[in-house]
Amino acid sequence: MKTLIIDDEALARQRIRRLLEQRGEPEIAGECKSGEEAIAAIRKKKPDLIFLDIQMKDMTGFDVLEALAPEERPMVIFVTAFDQYAIKAFDVFAFDYLTKPFKEERFELSVSKAMTALQSRRPAEKDPQLEQLLQYMRQIAPQAGEQSRLPAQALPIRQAGKISFVDYSAIHYINASSYYVEIHTDGKKHLLRETLANLEEKLPAGRFFRIHRSTLINLDFLKELLYENNSEMAVRMKDDQVFRVSRSYRAELLKRLGV
Repeated sequence: MKTLIIDDEALARQRIRRLLEQRGEPEIAGECKSGEEAIAAIRKKKPDLIFLDIQMKDMTGFDVLEALAPEERPMVIFVTAFDQYAIKAFDVFAFDYLTKPFKEERFELSVSKAMTALQSRRPAEKDPQLEQLLQYMRQIAPQAGEQSRLPAQALPIRQAGKISFVDYSAIHYINASSYYVEIHTDGKKHLLRETLANLEEKLPAGRFFRIHRSTLINLDFLKELLYENNSEMAVRMKDDQVFRVSRSYRAELLKRLGV
């Protein structure tokens, strides 16, 4: 059995790969970081199973499946940071999904169930449940699905008579500063009147991680971990900014990074 890992977050792909390698099966046929890559890879490599991120930069996971003919679609384990409409649909149509950050036990259960189901599935057999799920998502997209995508992709920031939308993928790190938070992107700093705790709830949990009571980082921009005096830990970001990691967050950070 072959599987593809489809996610626009490098760390998410790495974690799924590590867990699959630990269990020894199914065989990993490749990784894709975009919807377009995924469509081409599925058609070329014909995987039996895919791990499919719901929200990617170029298209949704549902868009990927819609682009494929029914007989081209492999079995799917959906992966999502949080999308209330998608999760409701998965529950209604009894589809398996992983919510980031997921536990290893939950991952193992999903893979075991999928492999058992694949053993009784005929090649190129259409999945009527998947057809119903896609039809349902098409119906709710104009009302709810499209509205749900913006909060999962960008952060609205009100500034001087306008509202700017900053892509989550462009945020390097966020620092608390009195009654404001400082949002750092590529060479820019945005101020938002918000507590760090409230903002953390709005951000994709699979991408952002709190390392200190006053600091959130985007794991995609993490360059390296630093150890000082065998007791202190810090992170260096890709722009070479260094932040201390509080003791209370260290174990969870190492677990998230798989080290």
